[in-house]
Amino acid sequence: MPDTAATSTSALKGETHVHEPDRIAGAIARRAAEIRATVPDLELGIDVDAEPALALAGAEGYSLTAILVHAAATALRELPWSNAAYRDGRFERYERVNVGVVVTTEAALIVPAVLDADAKSMSELTEELEHLAARARSGELTPPEQAGTTFTLSDFTALAAHRITPMITAPQAAALTAGAIRREPVVAADGRVVAGRVMTLTLACDHRILFGARAARLLARIAELVQEPNR
Repeated sequence: MPDTAATSTSALKGETHVHEPDRIAGAIARRAAEIRATVPDLELGIDVDAEPALALAGAEGYSLTAILVHAAATALRELPWSNAAYRDGRFERYERVNVGVVVTTEAALIVPAVLDADAKSMSELTEELEHLAARARSGELTPPEQAGTTFTLSDFTALAAHRITPMITAPQAAALTAGAIRREPVVAADGRVVAGRVMTLTLACDHRILFGARAARLLARIAELVQEPNR
């Protein structure tokens, strides 16, 4: 937790405790400020029917995060301008699809890398994600296990917020968050309005490389794969 702390007193605010951020928290703060100041971002959101993904997870024992990673990785492979970066005035397109998945700990947000995520089955992704998350939370994750990501996913489906703006990890072209699953009326295939469960996917893109139609196609394809995860 904090390395050092100081205390002061104010009549209006009461006793104030001033804490110095530790190394990780300080690095996150500096990086976030740098990204917000230098990356012209574009944000898009879409509501998707979560029932098919939840049913598949329940039937096969996959994690919902694995289903989201599988959908994102497949879309990135199909749309190579999404698996890319803007760096020093040039575009970089990556051959390997490596999805970083945010793990929340008490001290920080840690992003282990799932290398070649597009080549792995949902069962393989489920096992690997569980392993990486456990290592992240125990502080055992090594720097190489966090390197090489080409896209970042935050699975916040267990939280209360529906729409959460992703933070792009520069120089990556995009990042995705999945918000809380909520109950809402949905229109079934036969036109009936039925009770359903919905999640919001929010995509943030570096507008210098993933703009307009490219960004919309990426989000639409991820949404399609989440709603039809067996395809």
